[in-house]
Amino acid sequence: MGAAPYDLRVATGGDRFPVSEERPALSWKLPAAWDRQDGYDLQLRVDDSEHAVADVGSARHLFVGWPLPPLRSRQSVRWRVRTRRGEERSPWSAWHAFESGLLNDDWSARWISPREDAVRQEGGRPAYVLTGSVHLREGIAHARLYATALGLYEAFVNGTRAGTAELAPGSTSYGDTLHAQAADVTGLLRSGANDLEIVLSDGWYRGSNGTWRKRDCWGTTTAARLQLHVRYADGTETVTGTDGSWTSRRAAIVRADLMNGQTTDFTAPPGPAHPVLVDAVTAPPISWSPAPPVRRVERRAPLSVTRLDGGACVVDFGQNASGWITLTDLGPSGTRTVIDHGEHLDPAGDLTTSHLDSRRPGEAPIPFVQRDEVVSSGRPGEVFEPRHTVHGFRYARLSRHVDPASVTMRVVHTDLRPTATFACSHDDLNRLHEAARWSFRGNAVDLPTDCPTRERLGWTGDYQIFAPTAARLFDVDGFSRKWLRSVRDDQLADGRVVNSSPDPNRLKTHDDPMAEAITGSAGWGDAVVLVPWVLYETYGDTLVLAENWPAMRRWVEWALATARDTRHSSRTGKLPHERYLWDGSFHWGEWLEPKRRAPDGTLVDPVMSDPIAWYTADKGEVGTAYLYRSTRTIAAVAGVLGHAEDAARYRETARRVRDAWRTEFLDAGGRTGAGTQASYVRALAFGLVPPELREKAARHLVDLIGAAGGHLGTGFLSTADLLPVLADTGHADVAYAVLLRRTSPSWLGMLDRGATTIWEDWDGVADDGTATASLNHYSKGAVVRFLHTHTLGLRQAPGSVAWESFVVAPVPDAAVTWAEGTFDGPQGRIAVAWRVADGRLTIAADVPGGSRADIRFPDGTTFSAGPGHFSRSRPL
Repeated sequence: MGAAPYDLRVATGGDRFPVSEERPALSWKLPAAWDRQDGYDLQLRVDDSEHAVADVGSARHLFVGWPLPPLRSRQSVRWRVRTRRGEERSPWSAWHAFESGLLNDDWSARWISPREDAVRQEGGRPAYVLTGSVHLREGIAHARLYATALGLYEAFVNGTRAGTAELAPGSTSYGDTLHAQAADVTGLLRSGANDLEIVLSDGWYRGSNGTWRKRDCWGTTTAARLQLHVRYADGTETVTGTDGSWTSRRAAIVRADLMNGQTTDFTAPPGPAHPVLVDAVTAPPISWSPAPPVRRVERRAPLSVTRLDGGACVVDFGQNASGWITLTDLGPSGTRTVIDHGEHLDPAGDLTTSHLDSRRPGEAPIPFVQRDEVVSSGRPGEVFEPRHTVHGFRYARLSRHVDPASVTMRVVHTDLRPTATFACSHDDLNRLHEAARWSFRGNAVDLPTDCPTRERLGWTGDYQIFAPTAARLFDVDGFSRKWLRSVRDDQLADGRVVNSSPDPNRLKTHDDPMAEAITGSAGWGDAVVLVPWVLYETYGDTLVLAENWPAMRRWVEWALATARDTRHSSRTGKLPHERYLWDGSFHWGEWLEPKRRAPDGTLVDPVMSDPIAWYTADKGEVGTAYLYRSTRTIAAVAGVLGHAEDAARYRETARRVRDAWRTEFLDAGGRTGAGTQASYVRALAFGLVPPELREKAARHLVDLIGAAGGHLGTGFLSTADLLPVLADTGHADVAYAVLLRRTSPSWLGMLDRGATTIWEDWDGVADDGTATASLNHYSKGAVVRFLHTHTLGLRQAPGSVAWESFVVAPVPDAAVTWAEGTFDGPQGRIAVAWRVADGRLTIAADVPGGSRADIRFPDGTTFSAGPGHFSRSRPL
């Protein structure tokens, strides 16, 4: 920070150093005191070549296009920038370095696969060790190892693991996209013989996937590809890679499944080495991920260890998270330790996972299992760390009692950069904020999943809901762009977006009538429109709009055609407005609203109790609302990308869809046809209610909350917007009353029953301690966006992009007397703090370079502020 531009970066991922493709986008932040940029100069060093880009007249400093010819493989880049404001030029920034990856056409290494034994399929296959060697001479100056796999791999050089990325190469739609990783191995090599190893297991590619534990989703044969480039001090280079000289053998990992668990037998003798199979697979082109890698990001010691009858013990780590445990107390040779993982205990204090069993009507449940096992060899220093699986858990049940100091939770997820802090005077709200953060962390293991346990699928609906909150809590631009690539890869030929991506059903190429019947839902497929728009608004990322424009357009065109051509059985299709009602195809609908109770007090699941009625119900209100929002949004996208004709056409279409929704679902008194809390929240949040009826519609929403005893009644799609809608329509007191409600359904009710992450069901743990569904589902945790935008009061100004302008407008409540927080946005760090004392409200804010702020007090008094510190006090 200071007088020069700072925080230079490229829009790409990489482990320990950024690795790009041919045309990386460049970004920087303006000098701290500058309100704008009128131009910039660049200096670039590509390998040994110097380049200057002088006096570019542009205010753009985010996602600036690559100014030189496309990079070739393995080029090293250093660059710096200085900015201009009028005639004033800043000092040069510090240098920033990155590399281009080994591009697809330059891979000479072969795909190699193990010769697999006939092994049982239940519970998982073994991992294999692929082994090769390279002879090097003295004078090694620089070395890069490039690797990828169809499966999950770890690479070793002379017995030392290369890089820090976990679960590589990550989860993609392997039929279309495969990412590689790069590691600096200069310090691991020596003159003479060098051993190269790859430990290869099923991973996402061939292991269990989803609710029903489908296997072999992307292929039946695992494979790896590794290429080593060594440059000597005299400038010469050696290139070696996987080929037919490599061998394979069974690993000590005798069972490895990403979902079900890993078994390592340290007593197992090394299996015989066999020649590898060469080019036995067909793989997509190799590319480079824009996302940060998955890493071990945190250690957690046990909160408690409880001995059970029979000698087992339960370890409580105090936090539901994703990852695994490391165990150093393995016992004497031959000792087998079984470790089960879960997120809940039964009334007797033992681990239970029955609430995560997968059930279909009329079929026996599939038991949920996350089980690791280790057999000790008795060698000193032996450590069990199962890196070829990952679990969602708070508790671990070990089959024997262990020294608490010997067991550690390793929290494992995408190494996202935190961008926000929040604290206030109400400690329960601070706890809720942390529970929501942990829920997203546990579901950000290379892709945004619904839960880290039962399904682990990249459900589009979940991320459509949470993306605006995720973009406040973490830098999720590259993470989201990576996932959106899978959404595009999986999109069907007719334009439908599948329910989850990467798609283990492979519906694009495989017939699956059941999956086909529930594909193309409003609120789920609309993620291909909303998520890119969130990234654009938050980060100024125009690349993500251009990347996804064809896919979002195909989705919206399919939805419009479906609205025109199909009708729900309750409508005739003869009225002119009905051609804009999206009611005749499948929709999940609001999904997971609070369940009603039967006379005996049990909760009634509307899907399981009558699936046909639920499936055939009219969900046109939801579908048409989302059709309006996506059509309106794609019109804005078209405007940003310069597609003027499309922008005008979609704006007009959006107006027609909105009018159709009003005709069908809203009366002259501001009442929705559905008459649910969710329908009012959605209508008000999406701008479907005309201005003259907004107050009446909001009053109906408040009345419904009152009729529910002050409880919310929203479900999956609308809960994130409930509190902002209440506050923005003049009912902040009701918003806070709902937020602070402790009886079910409520957020604080979850915390009171021991939640450390957000539950899937509002009644995730009953009064008797029985759990239902997942206890780590982040969608309802989107409520914490309200803590940032309203309690703290920090929100981007309407129409602003990349936080060039923002509003600080706290919405205090009697229960909250102060709040403070920060946001490390694309312009720099914003800090806000407010406090009520002696009848006065004091607001302080730090405004970064490149931004302007309006600080608004509850009485309507507004102050404008440029870069620097602001502080004012007003009577409350």
